[in-house]
Amino acid sequence: MCPYRGEVHHPSPPFDAPAARRLRQGLGMAPGHVAYGLRAQYGLSVTPDTVAAWERGTLAPSEQELTALAGVLWCSPADLIAAATTLREHRVARGLAPEELARLVGLSAHAYARMEDGGGWRGTDRQTAALAQVLGLGPRALLTATGGDERLAELLRDAATTRWQAYVKPVTRLLPLPKRVVEPVLARLHAEYHAHMAATSSWGASGATGDEGRAYLEEIGDHFWAAVGP
Repeated sequence: MCPYRGEVHHPSPPFDAPAARRLRQGLGMAPGHVAYGLRAQYGLSVTPDTVAAWERGTLAPSEQELTALAGVLWCSPADLIAAATTLREHRVARGLAPEELARLVGLSAHAYARMEDGGGWRGTDRQTAALAQVLGLGPRALLTATGGDERLAELLRDAATTRWQAYVKPVTRLLPLPKRVVEPVLARLHAEYHAHMAATSSWGASGATGDEGRAYLEEIGDHFWAAVGP
């Protein structure tokens, strides 16, 4: 179906084709039964061939189709999404319309839509906490969904290479983590980075010039979350 005039086109959520096939087969349904349910219950013009193409991974359902498919297969939209990372994908996984999520977190529908479409979250601390609760997001998933990964990486690189104590407050402002958690982690990253640099320096004659330290900084986000723990 072609989008109506003025409609913003969004990429399809990351569809889990094998899961859709398993769920259909578990219900004893053929692709034709699924297509009929989509037409009869949701008014969608979907053919059995389209359902088969979704399950082969050669075609992905739109947000509306995915939500309807979850209804036909008696599952949650989250069961049909391979790996939600963006704000929109997490919303779809929860089966929420943009207007509903906006209301639950205390935003106007227009303001929320701008943030979701632009990939940048600008809500208040209270709105961010509500967002995490409604979507069931932990600190790392929340940061990724709200577009803060690169900002965190910048802060962590600076903390590791300079005076880590100066970056405790900026990190806690960015993440819903207490100071008592952040402080020992930043101290650890600082110590580990300088240990890598010291090891590289001891190889002086081999021509290594900070390769270990640079490699450590490239993966600084992973090191941070590993230290924070679940």
